[in-house]
Amino acid sequence: MGWLQDSIRTAALRSASTVIEKDSALPGRTESVPVAAANIVTGNPMTGPYPEGHEVIVLGMGCFWGAERVLWELDGVWTTAAVYAGGWTPNPTYQEVCTGATGHTEAVLVVFDPEALPVEKLLATYFEWHDPTQGMRQGNDVGTQYRSAVLTTTHEQLETARRISAGYADALSAAGRGAVTTEIGMLEEVRAGTYYFAEDYHQQYLVKNPGGYDCHVRSGIACPV
Repeated sequence: MGWLQDSIRTAALRSASTVIEKDSALPGRTESVPVAAANIVTGNPMTGPYPEGHEVIVLGMGCFWGAERVLWELDGVWTTAAVYAGGWTPNPTYQEVCTGATGHTEAVLVVFDPEALPVEKLLATYFEWHDPTQGMRQGNDVGTQYRSAVLTTTHEQLETARRISAGYADALSAAGRGAVTTEIGMLEEVRAGTYYFAEDYHQQYLVKNPGGYDCHVRSGIACPV
């Protein structure tokens, strides 16, 4: 009956309204997942090194397949990568993340030039291209792995994210929408404090699979900058 108990636990975790606690998370592994040397759209390395003066931010906005395409298309983005972030389990697999037992959300690592793409503009696009009011889901995708999250690498990014989120919350409220549920924090201070690259087949997925699943549409509500 072990398989039945595991199935029940997995179903409960997938519909959980909170992120799993550290003591209950899967242990993971020490080996990192190998990924291609370069992003096949930008031609630039996903794992670094990154150019001097560029910044890194990690954005969760539901399934990372469509989210990555939204972000790599922005002028000023140097590279992107699909990652798991905001959870506990080191070097998780996609199957593990899907159980809800790692604490991670699907996210996109974004390396950008703030001179060409101010973080305010990047975050406004981020908020407009998903529904940040849905809690532990995004559309038909349900579970903590689909939660909205902004994980910053500088305190300036953090303060800007909080300001943009508050302004968008006001705009959404005025339009009769729900409260913003986006998790915002410094990457290094959220649970394990880092991100892990997703398997190579997830990277730039919609280029490799042009007809692949993409849940991302504009909200129709402009995000004030």
